[in-house]
Amino acid sequence: MREWTAKEVESRLNENLQMIDVREYEETQSGIIPGAKHIPLGEIPDRLNEIDNTQVLLICRSGARSERAAHFLQKQGYDVVNMTGGMTSWKGKTLKPQQ
Repeated sequence: MREWTAKEVESRLNENLQMIDVREYEETQSGIIPGAKHIPLGEIPDRLNEIDNTQVLLICRSGARSERAAHFLQKQGYDVVNMTGGMTSWKGKTLKPQQ
């Protein structure tokens, strides 16, 4: 599985990345990366139809849950990238999620 730092992700935002934030609803209230889709980790198996089978960047608070999601999606045939350090290392712009 490939990994990108938060700084690498920020430098690639203009590449139209498919980003999935797997944190819980209350965690996203502090903001998500612009363009990211929020699907909590526990909902990933039931919401696969919402994830294109292209490269998927996974994001969580510190990088551990997104790594678990990445392993699961990789087994389903997805091309995944984990953002190391998660949102705790994100210095870029955030938006309030749309629920």
